Amino acid sequence: MTITSRGIGLLVGACLLLLLGFRFGYPELTLLGTAAAIALGCAVAAAAWRPRLGVDRHADPDRVGRGESATMTLTVRNGGRVRSANLIAEDRCGNRPVPVPLLRLRPGRDTTVSYPVPTHRRGVVPVGPLRVTGRDALGLVVVARAHGDVARVWVHPRIHPLTAVPTGVARSMDGRVDRVPHGSITFDSLREYVVGDELRRVHWRTSARIGELMVRENLDTSLPQLVVLLDDRAAAHPVVVDGVAETFESACEAAASVVAAARREELPVTLVLVADPGTGDDFLDRLAAAELRTTSRITGEARERADGAEQPPRADGGRADGGEKPPRADVGGEPLRADVGGEPLRAVLNRLRQQRLGDTLIFLTGPGGRDDLGQLGTLRATYPSVLAGVFGDPVRTPAEPAGVRVLDVADGVEFAAEWDGVRRW
Repeated sequence: MTITSRGIGLLVGACLLLLLGFRFGYPELTLLGTAAAIALGCAVAAAAWRPRLGVDRHADPDRVGRGESATMTLTVRNGGRVRSANLIAEDRCGNRPVPVPLLRLRPGRDTTVSYPVPTHRRGVVPVGPLRVTGRDALGLVVVARAHGDVARVWVHPRIHPLTAVPTGVARSMDGRVDRVPHGSITFDSLREYVVGDELRRVHWRTSARIGELMVRENLDTSLPQLVVLLDDRAAAHPVVVDGVAETFESACEAAASVVAAARREELPVTLVLVADPGTGDDFLDRLAAAELRTTSRITGEARERADGAEQPPRADGGRADGGEKPPRADVGGEPLRADVGGEPLRAVLNRLRQQRLGDTLIFLTGPGGRDDLGQLGTLRATYPSVLAGVFGDPVRTPAEPAGVRVLDVADGVEFAAEWDGVRRW
């Protein structure tokens, strides 16, 4: 509750009138001061009335691509039984206020307001809560309250169609990368014969032994497994205009395009962010919420491995420099915030080397990440195919690190064109 300047003036005037009236014996001044105090008290009582408003909001749709249209529909219902609501309300859509008329909203009635949600930028747009401002008839006291929950509209990066996908390297049945030739067919299991199966796939020896037809089920071991590594470090995208790094937006579009193409071809794909180890099933939601970070969030184990690479452990479990042993997070615990020597990329590459998430690695970065491309060459033993996309670098150098194919592009559209032209993985 906030008293306005008019209310402050009335309060000061009431105090002066009452003081002068009682001090010098003027009943008229006392009457005026009492009337002013009563008016201020009635204003406080009127502003303190809390309307029973029900707020329901619906986004159509709640997940859109950048530049596509999205509409928020807000329904406000007066749940009171006696008094009509005559309020000033505004909804919050991102950083923009949206006025909502609640003039003479009768008991049991509702009003509906629809307005567009800005989708010109990738991100998560918070909508709400509804802010209702109540004031008395004289404008002496103002009360602002929030009603309803906050809804979110996920603005996904643009997806540019990609026609080509990497051929990949075959994997064995236990999931480890091996050197089986491309396109080979490997035996997987046996199953019962179904009408329409080819007779050349019947395993006659097993069929004769058990008395019914059994068919071989084969597995194509040359199925590629893609790993998309998105560089979300602020140092990799140094050019920021109006709070937006266009190179990072282009990298997000490229990541969305690659993952969408892999999903279309039903290929296994993993999305990894350098400075944010968060997980999620919907890769588009992760890309919509991705932000540039100046510090990394890694697990205690990753930090311990990185610190151990710099300082050898002592016999008592401490560090050679006399520092304390870094905290260790349990598997599945909350990640710890750490800045591993300012090199979160090194920690992520170590994790990728140890876990072997696939056979084809795609690294997407900005002009500030070109000097880090040499570190990708150390992953060739684990990821035989490594490709890097550098966005917005004004100085494009034709030299490529050993074993790494580099695409120097300006934006997501150029990346899609260069990607489809790649013939060597």
